[in-house]
This record gives sequence, structure tokens and C-alpha cells, in this order.
Amino acid sequence: TVDGLIDATAKDGRIHTIFQQTVTATGRLSSTNPNLQNIPVRTEEGRRIRDCFVSKSPYKTLLTADYSQIELRLLAHLAEVPSLREAFAGGEDIHARTASEIFGIPRDKVDKEARRRAKTINFGIIYGMSAFGLARQLNIGRKQAAEYIDTYFDRYPGVLSYMNNVRSSAAEQGYVETFFGRRLYLPEINSRNGMRRQAAERTAINAPMQ
Repeated sequence: TVDGLIDATAKDGRIHTIFQQTVTATGRLSSTNPNLQNIPVRTEEGRRIRDCFVSKSPYKTLLTADYSQIELRLLAHLAEVPSLREAFAGGEDIHARTASEIFGIPRDKVDKEARRRAKTINFGIIYGMSAFGLARQLNIGRKQAAEYIDTYFDRYPGVLSYMNNVRSSAAEQGYVETFFGRRLYLPEINSRNGMRRQAAERTAINAPMQ
């Protein structure tokens, strides 16, 4: 990582990445030459590398901005889930709310571990994660993972029907669309190979929220 950043240093002694909106299939911004979206943050080495980034401005400040749980907010809108909409409108901690709903814990008793597990479930659902995949992520049995997913769909009615509609529409049309009409074609959506078809279905579910 460090060697790549050194090689990308310009004559002014600084690094100038290129942000592009036409490279990724989903239309998300991508960073190239070098990829500054891929600097590790969870490891000690990654944090030391990040410490090397300094501001050129006299204020010595770098500003970072991110949409808060944007995929889940879009899911609440696209799937028309009143409880999720109300939770976001009210400024609730959506992961704590999900932990309370899924694990049957009073809201004020949700600890960090329960919230972490609920976060995995929240984002796993929108990425089309199966019970098998969720079980691996949470290190639990497949049956329990399936129960968590079923409970999620029970607590947030509308999500499952939305996902089923996306799957059937993608299979019929061969593509899915974002809210503003950007298309993502899915050549494997009707594949006879189950793994390829399921991967395309997961992409179909997630793409409109990207």
C-alpha cells in the first residue's frame, strides 16, 4: 500500500486521486490512481498509513463526509416500510431498533454486541444474504440464522415482497433499474447454474440501493 502511494506522488509532493462516476456498474464514485477508498482502517498499519494524510489548508483539517446508512434508508423508501421510515425520520438508531425487534431485547438493554449482530443482519438482508451466509457471519447455526431472517421480514413487512418483486422483474426483463432509471443488466439472472443465478439475484436486490 505504501509503495503504491509513493509511486502516485505528484511533483508537488502530494497525491491527487481521480474520482470517476462511470467505472462502477452501480454508478458509485470510484477512486483511481491511486485508490484512496481502499486505505485500511481497522488495522494498526492502516491507521498509521492514514496518519500520513495531512491537509494543505492553513486550517490543517481534513473533512470526510458519508451518507448515514443510506442503503437502509433507500430500502425503507423503495419497499415502503412505514416502521423503518418512522425510525429514520425520528432519528432512531436503526441497528439498536433491529436488535430489539429480532432478539426480543428492550431498547434500553441493547448492548454493543447485540447492536453489532443486528447491523450484520440489516446489511446482510439488503445484500441478499442467505441463512447460510448469515450463519457464517455471526458464527451461529443455520437454523438460528434462518429464524433471524424470518423475524426480520415479520417485523418489517414489505421488505420481502419488494425483494421478490425485484427478483421476478429482473428475471423477466434481464435488468434492474435504480430510482433514477440507471440500468444494471444481469446476464446470469436466468442461468441454469444455481450459484450464478443466485448471485445475480443478490445483485438485483442490492443494485437499486447502490
